[in-house]
Amino acid sequence: MTEKNYLTQKFEADRSRLRGVAYRMLGSLPEAEDAVQEAWLRLSRADTSGVDNLSAWLTTVTSRVCLDMLRSKKSRREDALLEGGPEPSVSGEDAIERETILADSVGLALLVVLQSLNPAERIAFVLHDLFDMPFEQIAPIVDRTPDAARQLASRARRRVRGGDVLDTAQTAQKSVVDAFLLASRTGDMAGLMAVLDPSVTVRVDAFAGGGQSRELQGADTVANFYNGLAQTARTALVDGAIGAVVAPLGKLYVVLDIRIENGKVVEITAVGDPDRLASAEVSVV
Repeated sequence: MTEKNYLTQKFEADRSRLRGVAYRMLGSLPEAEDAVQEAWLRLSRADTSGVDNLSAWLTTVTSRVCLDMLRSKKSRREDALLEGGPEPSVSGEDAIERETILADSVGLALLVVLQSLNPAERIAFVLHDLFDMPFEQIAPIVDRTPDAARQLASRARRRVRGGDVLDTAQTAQKSVVDAFLLASRTGDMAGLMAVLDPSVTVRVDAFAGGGQSRELQGADTVANFYNGLAQTARTALVDGAIGAVVAPLGKLYVVLDIRIENGKVVEITAVGDPDRLASAEVSVV
């Protein structure tokens, strides 16, 4: 086996894992594919004779590429790939399906929070908390000392997890929101009616309502509105309160402020205003 064939074989064995690393950092499958492809290009040009652990080397290179992409806030696709190198195979419906699977595996709410972190925090958190990389290896990737890299991950962790364990009231509210979203996703009208207050009110701003604000009142009206609707909505802490986010493929589109009284949903405010989304503090529950 030639060296080129050996590197291609090793890279293909790691491609799926590298894609997962890059996706968690970038939140976009096309950008993740770009990062992985750039890692291949760097591998094909590098002298790896002194590399003991090629998988770790590839993880480091992919992470550095992602960090550069995050810092520049733009991605690029190689126009000319090295002849004979492995090519990405993401397009059309396959790309949408693959990104949906990746988003579900990561968690839509988690992707939303990850995208709110600064690049170095995101890299440190993903590599350490999600892929168990030691801080000694993370430090040179983010141009920090190991202690500083640890602090980056710690700050990110507090943002991701909201800092505190849910109290009794929040736990009860979460169960109601979970039940509401599940009934909405699955078209369970009986389930929706069970968690809606008879006088429930829904307010939707113009950004979330496709250019027109609207107000709905009454359990029957609201249940019919949400029947089958919340396919990409997930429970989350929004500004410290139990609510939900609508995040197709992890891209924040709407926040739902949900008020609960006596175990019933009494009010939902759906907000898609970009200023509100930009200022919202979202954490995973």
